[in-house]
Amino acid sequence: MLRYRAGAPGAEGPVTLGQDNMLRCLRNEQPSRERNEPSSLNKQATWTVPETADTARCLAALRTLAERHAALRTVFPDAGGEQLPAVQRQLQEGEFTVQVIALDPAGDATARAEAFGWDERCHPFDLAADFPLRLGLITRDDRPVALGVVVSHAQLDGVATGLLFKDWMVLAAGGELPPPAGPTPIEVAEQERSAGGLRRGRAALRHWERILAEEPSAVFADDRIRSTDHLLHTLAIRTPAGAAALDRAVRRTNSSKSAVLTACYAALAAHRAARSTVVMAALSANRHRSVLAEHVGTLAQDALLVLDTDCPDLDTLIGRTQAQALSGYWHATFETERLWEILDDSSLRRGARFVRDVVLNDVSGTVPEELAALRPDPAADPDLSWYPTEPLPTRLMINIWRTSGCLEISLHAHPDVLDRAETEHFARALLRLIDLAGQRNVTLGPAGELAALSRLPVGRRERGRWQQVGSNWVDLDAVADRLRTVLDVEDVEVAWKNDELTAVVGGDCALTPTEAHTAVVDALSWRDTVMAPQYYVLPRGSGTGRG
Repeated sequence: MLRYRAGAPGAEGPVTLGQDNMLRCLRNEQPSRERNEPSSLNKQATWTVPETADTARCLAALRTLAERHAALRTVFPDAGGEQLPAVQRQLQEGEFTVQVIALDPAGDATARAEAFGWDERCHPFDLAADFPLRLGLITRDDRPVALGVVVSHAQLDGVATGLLFKDWMVLAAGGELPPPAGPTPIEVAEQERSAGGLRRGRAALRHWERILAEEPSAVFADDRIRSTDHLLHTLAIRTPAGAAALDRAVRRTNSSKSAVLTACYAALAAHRAARSTVVMAALSANRHRSVLAEHVGTLAQDALLVLDTDCPDLDTLIGRTQAQALSGYWHATFETERLWEILDDSSLRRGARFVRDVVLNDVSGTVPEELAALRPDPAADPDLSWYPTEPLPTRLMINIWRTSGCLEISLHAHPDVLDRAETEHFARALLRLIDLAGQRNVTLGPAGELAALSRLPVGRRERGRWQQVGSNWVDLDAVADRLRTVLDVEDVEVAWKNDELTAVVGGDCALTPTEAHTAVVDALSWRDTVMAPQYYVLPRGSGTGRG
């Protein structure tokens, strides 16, 4: 047990928008040690230990981190009942635990640290009391060799964790740090409530509202999309050759690494989905504002990007991606409760629930290259490694961990979208596309090069009765089945009539169109192939049900 006492006094203030967002998300999570199901929100990392560090210096470095960063001393007092915490409290002093875990002489330090992280993620944090890091110091012959870290996402996001790691490496090596450069969480909350912060928040909500009203609610809607579970397999890719190819692509296209990777990822996702528009959630998006770049805390709000891959070539798509990223990142700070209201209102009006099918998480800028370079290059190039299945609320996700020296990414894929073999094809196709982008332009479109280079399946809509409704693809048979279940009737016919998705419901259904529509929309979560009807013909009347 380590005690700390900071120089700054204790303080209280309103929660930040990012904290509020994560508190809402964490409330709905139920990790379980009994089921070996870790939190998908709280994260884990394995930190390098400098060769010169002993156990005493490691413990002293961790104490200094707690005293240095207000986010590590932040708790959220219980608001009582079902209310979410509205206040953050920054403590001046407290204590935390570091588990010291002894390895056998032949033990794998990284594997032991990762096992520590997995196990600790299966147990939720007490946000009103717990220190936001769980720490396992791995030792061999009484010398520290690795540090397993589990992070509470309510206090720290991925970028903040990277900033902590930078500080840790300096402190554990016996160095000194300048004063923190970023604002504290309470200072961020004050900025968000300023006149400029409120204007930015309103603009962000308008950005989301337009996309939710007009763009595809789900990227993947085809014959294979059936399951509503969130278990995704995970493939990690490490490749020095990929990093060199990315450098060439950046020079040739005069764009950023992020734009090249995002465009290639979007092109392949669109190819698999058999649609041209990819709505993509980009995590850690509001880190792109310079005033928040050094903030140690949780910002944790998504940017929503709309990438139109219907273009002649990859260079054009890379240019579009850069423009969309700027717009999306600017509109990534908002009031979460108000956004959830907009999501619900949009679902009722449109009859379709937005699903975060495609996710991008680029945290490659969080770890200095001199530290990342300490990790040995992989034995094979590319090196592909499978990790345990994890519950994640998406269908396809890419994490970009490192881009210089060695390209390190990981892919999470739902089996309905990509099975394990197809996930490997996706990874290799991504690397081939990056390599080609460094040499020449790549043709896209129906007569383009993606089919030949990717070996990926293309979404087929053959087994049901598929109809395009606005920007969504809908299986009319799946809609009818959903109505039979939700309305508890057998006699249901769904058809496309007079340019409307129309349901004729017989039997003894006693609901009005408004009641039926509300019930159907409430039962659409992760039903990517289903929309609520636009017109209902019921025993008690006919209408849109939209009020």
